[in-house]
Amino acid sequence: MLLARFPRVSLAHLPTPLEHLPRLTAHLGGPNIYVKRDDCTGLGTGGNKTRKLEFLVADALEQKADVIITQGAVQSNHARQTAAAACKVGMTCELIFEKRVTDADEAYKTSGNVLLDRVYGANISEVEKGTDMNAAMEALADELRADGKTPYIVPGGGSNPIGALGYVDCAFECVAQANREGIPIDYIVHATGSAGTQAGLAVGLKAMNANIALLGIGVNAPKDEQEEKVWVLAQEVAEFIGATGCVTREDIVANCDYVGPGYGVPTEGMNEAVKLLARTEGLLFDPVYSGKGLAGMIDLVQKGEFADARNIVFIHTGGSAGLFGYSGLLDL
Repeated sequence: MLLARFPRVSLAHLPTPLEHLPRLTAHLGGPNIYVKRDDCTGLGTGGNKTRKLEFLVADALEQKADVIITQGAVQSNHARQTAAAACKVGMTCELIFEKRVTDADEAYKTSGNVLLDRVYGANISEVEKGTDMNAAMEALADELRADGKTPYIVPGGGSNPIGALGYVDCAFECVAQANREGIPIDYIVHATGSAGTQAGLAVGLKAMNANIALLGIGVNAPKDEQEEKVWVLAQEVAEFIGATGCVTREDIVANCDYVGPGYGVPTEGMNEAVKLLARTEGLLFDPVYSGKGLAGMIDLVQKGEFADARNIVFIHTGGSAGLFGYSGLLDL
C-alpha cells in the first residue's frame, strides 16, 4: 500500500540505522542480535514517537490546530517528542502528566524528560495516578476552545490508527534494509506499551508478507490485556490503510513477564540490561521501555527461546534522556 496518500510532515531523520551488535551477540551466545536505531530519529533527542508524530502533526495542521495536547507519565518520552514537534511547526503544547511513580525523587520530578519539556516551553499540569487521562485532555481542550484556541488531542503514546502509520512505515523500512544488507530476519522484538508501535509493525509486516515473527515485551499491562489492546488497534490500522484482514489474532504476541512492580518502576533485569548494553556496545537505553524490553529479550535468548532463530532485530525506541530522571532509582 502507498503511505504517501496520508498527510505527513518531515520530523525524523530516516531511515534510522540497522546495526549488528557483535559483542552482545557473543556475550549471549545465541542468534545474531541487531538493533534498529529509532533512538536516532533526531527530533528532541530522538525516539519512536517521532515516527508517529510525522502523521499526527500533519493531521493537526490539516485541521488548522494551534495547540497540541497530550498525556503521559512524568518522565514521558512521548511528551518530550510531542513538545519538540509542536515547536517545530509553530504550535504551543499542553502536557498532562499522571503521577504513576509514587516514590519519585526530585530528579524524577525535575530532570531528564521533564527538564527538556520545560526547555521546549510546554505547559505542564499534573494529575493523580488513576485519573481518566482521556477525559482530562478533553476537559483541557474545552477550556482552550473557550479561549479561542484550536486544540488537537494526541492520544497517549501517539497510539491511534494515524500515529501507528509511523510503524507501518518502519516495518517497510526495516525489511528494505535487511534485504539490501542480506540479513534474513527471523524475529523483531521491541517494548510494547500504548500499542501503536506493535500494531503498526504487525500490520506492516503482514501486509507485505514478510514472514517475520514479532514479539512485544510488555512494560505495563498483563499479557491478555496488552495483546487485546494491540489486536484492537491493529485491526483499525489495517482497515485504515486498506489492508483489512491482513493481521490475525495469532500474530499479536506479547510477553509481559518483565514488567516488575509496575509501569516505570525499575527492575533488576532492566538495570542489568541497561548496564550490559552500555558496557558492551556503548548504547544507552531507557529505564521504562527499551530497558525492560531488552531485559526480556536477553532473558529469553539465555533460556533458549530463540534457538530456532539466526537473526533478531531489537527496536530501540529511544528515551535515554529518562536515565537522568531515574538517576536516584537506578542501581549502577
